[in-house]
Amino acid sequence: MSDAERVRIVRPGETYEGAQGVVYGRGPSRGNVGAETVCMAIMPMPPGARAKAHHHDGIETIAYLLDGECEVHYGDGLEHVMTVKAGEQSYIPGGVPHAPCNASDAPCTWIVVHGSGDDQDGIVMLPELDAVLEARRPRD
Repeated sequence: MSDAERVRIVRPGETYEGAQGVVYGRGPSRGNVGAETVCMAIMPMPPGARAKAHHHDGIETIAYLLDGECEVHYGDGLEHVMTVKAGEQSYIPGGVPHAPCNASDAPCTWIVVHGSGDDQDGIVMLPELDAVLEARRPRD
């Protein structure tokens, strides 16, 4: 198939649950357009949602926050936190542990791009860091 024949529109509606425990809206990837070095997904997060701690081995991540506000915990022990607001973009180098957490009372929506043909490539789950995040969660 020629490159011109691989050009596609990816319409909304198809979803999947990633290893991170978040339901994504499928975007262009290896599985549906034959992408080799880039993929994109939509990540809606309701209030209180948290992705499981993970990193992408050797794969960079760029994420644009379309709406809302979201914390991203990152670092070897998730010791750093950045608050990303609508219209802002974040960059996470390959291998850096991270976990987005919607600590707000409103939903947020991310547009996530990875430097690989599928967003589940190279993913390494870090359950020991999930325990760290759980211990930090405010109690009612």
